[in-house]
Amino acid sequence: MQARIVGIQRGARWLGEGWQLFRSAPLGWLAMVLAYWLLMTFVSHLAFVGVVIAPVLVPAFSVGFMAAARAVGGGQRLELALLFEGFRSPALRTQLVLGLAYLACLALVLSGTTLADNGALAQWMTTGQRPSEDVLQSDSFFAALACAALFYVPVMMLFWFAPPLAAWHATGAGKALFFSFFACLMNWRALLAYGAVTAAITLVLPFLVLSGLMLASGGALAVPAVSLAFPLLMLLLPTLFASFYASYRDVFASQ
Repeated sequence: MQARIVGIQRGARWLGEGWQLFRSAPLGWLAMVLAYWLLMTFVSHLAFVGVVIAPVLVPAFSVGFMAAARAVGGGQRLELALLFEGFRSPALRTQLVLGLAYLACLALVLSGTTLADNGALAQWMTTGQRPSEDVLQSDSFFAALACAALFYVPVMMLFWFAPPLAAWHATGAGKALFFSFFACLMNWRALLAYGAVTAAITLVLPFLVLSGLMLASGGALAVPAVSLAFPLLMLLLPTLFASFYASYRDVFASQ
């Protein structure tokens, strides 16, 4: 198993390819995203253990979305049962090991942010207790957010390809993480282009559209404009999930 190095233009196209995969079966994708959101919301709200269990399940569920994208890309029907592909695979134990590693990495990231804001962000993420407005607007809290984003980059690289590598290439957790990290490192230009396109379309463009609607209406359309956020999110999430498969397909799938 060897990762390919793809051009920067390929990374710029991954989100568009994700959109095409979503358009091929929009109702199936929306059903999967809604089911995932409901399940993870339920698990995360379990007393005491929810905040621990939810991250552990992320790699296995990511295999499900990858399997859905692979099915649609191959002209097959998208079925809701594909969401649980990662739990049915022979590599379920490996997926759970990856989940525990992901949990440990998140804990390290949040621990690192405590150096900036004395734990306000970490407490919010783990307990759901929202900090006061003074804390949210403080320089230390923004520094914690910046630290979290910076520290999460290597975590993202470790887990970008690891779940499908474990599920479809019969690799152990350590090997999957190793190959994922260095495949991302080798393809940093493509990933950077993908990140720029994704940020522009999922963050900058919606912000400009919603802000423009509110400014043009003098605030009269504030509530309708904000209400557009959820439908946009429901379109963006399956597109993002499918685009992850597009990146995997380019770098690993045909090997």
